[in-house]
Amino acid sequence: MSEKSLPNANSLSIQTQLPVFWFSLHDYRDELMLARLAIEEVRQTHPDSTPSNVKAVYMSPWKSHLLNPKFGPLCSLVTQIGLQVSEEHLKANLQALNLDLRVTDCWGVIYEHSDHTIPHHHYPSDLSAVVYLEAEEDCAPIVFGDGIAVTPRPNLLVMFPGILLHEVPENHAKRTVIAMNLQKFPNFS
Repeated sequence: MSEKSLPNANSLSIQTQLPVFWFSLHDYRDELMLARLAIEEVRQTHPDSTPSNVKAVYMSPWKSHLLNPKFGPLCSLVTQIGLQVSEEHLKANLQALNLDLRVTDCWGVIYEHSDHTIPHHHYPSDLSAVVYLEAEEDCAPIVFGDGIAVTPRPNLLVMFPGILLHEVPENHAKRTVIAMNLQKFPNFS
């Protein structure tokens, strides 16, 4: 019996608009402070920056939330916000569909002068999030798609579909972020 090759892919492009959401986390200082401490603690045990499209002075491992429980409160908050976004803005009540939303990846990044991130997306993640713990004036924005920029500020959460192309141009000031990927999982319990 001979092996069959996979069929050739056919495709077309569909223009669509994808939403970007932002939230002030000003009232969640404890969660933010714990996450900032967690980055420093993970950096002590994992001092080498994780190789990736992030070209920054330091990036913690992709699964940092599994390395330090201090990421937990912020991950829980972002998950709850993701559920709210799904229901109110994306018209998908995940819990009614027997789906859980979970943080699958969580990492910290410390950007300094000249650091940047090359254009990328987070497919196959359903949602991605960036939480700005520190954002000095003149730090680089996160830039989506065709040049739509969101200016960072401390205590800001930016959430967007994981398939949305984005980048961070060359940075001119310090900024510290927690980035996360969230995915849906079946829950029939």
